[in-house]
Amino acid sequence: MSRFYFQERLDKCKSFGDIFELVKRTVKIILGHERSGLMLYLGNLPLYVQAFHQIGSNGIVMNKRLLNLMFKSSSSITEVNSFTFSILLHEYLHSLGYVDESQVRRLVYEISKEAFGTDHRATKMALNGSFPQDSAF
Repeated sequence: MSRFYFQERLDKCKSFGDIFELVKRTVKIILGHERSGLMLYLGNLPLYVQAFHQIGSNGIVMNKRLLNLMFKSSSSITEVNSFTFSILLHEYLHSLGYVDESQVRRLVYEISKEAFGTDHRATKMALNGSFPQDSAF
């Protein structure tokens, strides 16, 4: 699949569920791994927690407070979707059994780079941390 395919698909996502489906498809295409039966939840977590997956569970919890801040301060849908993609990709990799944080961060960057290219917001967020550098967080 081309980078244009992934970029276009991410920009067309209208919900967290759409982005999560793209995350799962991207991981299957690039790593050849998948997991079914996961649920996506939103919770009011402390601001320093972006999301989490408890090992052995079937859920990923994203921080609703951070997402609301992102929506308010974002300059584009690409930025919001890239932020969400990066967080969900990180937690999805944990759900697949990758537990080492440095390995997961490296994989998020490598997968994002392969899917979107080095200049895309999702790849830059994966390299520099999930928050956009120019945001008001």
